[in-house]
Amino acid sequence: MHVHLVDGTYELFRHYFVVPSAKDVQGREMGAVRGVLNSMLSLIDGGATHLAVATDHVVESFRNQMWQGYKTAEGVEPELLAQFGPLEAALGAMGVVVLPMVEFEADDGLAAGAAKAAADARVDRVLICTPDKDLAQCVSGSRVVQYDRRANVVRDEAGVVEKFGVPPASIPDYLGLVGDAADGYPGLPGWGAKSASAVLARFGRLERIPERAADWGLTVRAGAKLAATLAEYKELARLFRDLATLRTDAPVFGSVDELRWTGPHPEFFDLCAALDAGSLFKRAQAIAERRT
Repeated sequence: MHVHLVDGTYELFRHYFVVPSAKDVQGREMGAVRGVLNSMLSLIDGGATHLAVATDHVVESFRNQMWQGYKTAEGVEPELLAQFGPLEAALGAMGVVVLPMVEFEADDGLAAGAAKAAADARVDRVLICTPDKDLAQCVSGSRVVQYDRRANVVRDEAGVVEKFGVPPASIPDYLGLVGDAADGYPGLPGWGAKSASAVLARFGRLERIPERAADWGLTVRAGAKLAATLAEYKELARLFRDLATLRTDAPVFGSVDELRWTGPHPEFFDLCAALDAGSLFKRAQAIAERRT
C-alpha cells in the first residue's frame, strides 16, 4: 500500500498562478479549485489508492505567537484566499480526505499524517507530495519520501543529503541557521547553505557545534566570524529551529483505511454543476468505474 499526502495549500497557490481564470455559476473565481481537483484526479488515475490533502484552513498558526515576522495572510490575493473553503468542500465531495489545519499548518498535517501512515506495517511507502524543504525532515530511508509532482522527482533520505548536505534529522537545525524567507524568519547573519551544511554534516545539532571554529575540524570560510555569530544569536537559532520543526501531533486521520479513495460522493455532481465543471464529475465517475 502506498499513501499519498498532498500539500493542498501549495497546489492551490500553484494552480492559481498558472491555470486560466474560471468562474462558477455565481461569477466567483474558481480556476485554482478546478485545477487542483483535476490534479488530484490525475494522481488517482495514475494509481494512487490512499490519499489525503492537507490545507491551511487558517493561514496563521501557533508559530505567529512565537515570531512576530512569521508568515500571515497579508498580501495574499483575496481571490486566492476565497478558494480555500470551496477547495476543501470540493475535495471532500470528490471522496478525498481533507486535513484542514487551524492551529497548526498544512506542513504539520503532512508530517503528522506521514508519521501515522509510517506506523502502519501495511504501508509500503509514504509519498509526501510537496517540494517544500521543511518536509525533508520527515523523510526516512526510501519508505517515507518527498515527491515533487511538478518536477517528477522523488527524494529519499540519500536525496535529502545530496540536496541539503545534511540528513533529514538535521533539517530543522539547518533552517535555524539559514532561515526560510517563505515562512518569514531570516536565519543568522552570515550563515548560508554551504556553511550550515558543512558544519551540521559533522555535528548534526546546534548544541553539538563547538564554540570555537578551530574545533570544528573543517575549512569553513569566515569560520571564526560564524562561530561568534552563533554564540551571540544562539537562542534565536534555537527559536528558528523550533519554528522549522514540524509537529507530528497535529490532528489527522485515525487509520490509513480512511484514506482509500472509493469514488465521488453523490453531492459531487451538484458541486461540479455549481463550479460550472461538469467534466470533473464525469472524469471522477469514469475513474471510479475503472477501479471496480
